[in-house]
Amino acid sequence: MAEKSGIAWTQATWNPWMGCEHLSPGCDHCYMFREMRRYGKWDPEFVRRTKTTFNNPVKWKEPKLIFTCSWSDWFIKAADQWREEAYEIIRKANQHTYQILTKRHGRIIKNLPHDWPLNNVWLGVTGENHEWFWKRAKQLAKVPAVPVRYISAEPLIGEINVTADELRQLGVDWLIAGGESGSNCRPMELDWARK
Repeated sequence: MAEKSGIAWTQATWNPWMGCEHLSPGCDHCYMFREMRRYGKWDPEFVRRTKTTFNNPVKWKEPKLIFTCSWSDWFIKAADQWREEAYEIIRKANQHTYQILTKRHGRIIKNLPHDWPLNNVWLGVTGENHEWFWKRAKQLAKVPAVPVRYISAEPLIGEINVTADELRQLGVDWLIAGGESGSNCRPMELDWARK
């Protein structure tokens, strides 16, 4: 989608497909649902392949950190038919680093490409509260040979009890924390991020 991004932890976004389905409390006020309705796009819960942006990473010559599927989920079942083609884009445009973030932790391993690991793919899960952090982090830890393994506690909507030692044991290289956006956002306690 965007060759430049306003997201602090990435440089660009790429959405080979758009649309998603509510899965957990972190989805309740997701910006994608809000923005799709605001701009009169199709039903945000109907996942469809993008036509104009699918090949964008190939067009971008300068290496970038690319947040992949910012308006969907890389491992959503509805995208199974397009995922291998998207992996081919990742292989072809290998000057970039792709940040794949998912809430569908149970679908990661069975939907990795045949030639995994891809050295330019980071894998992360969203952990918006204690329950979902641990469910997803434990599954992410089982994925073999991840160059960078990360967890996004965004939107952080509840306290997460985890120590630095536990993060190391899980193989987590990077932890992102941030609040929810939008007019109906749930407040984030700063102490949740400081722990």
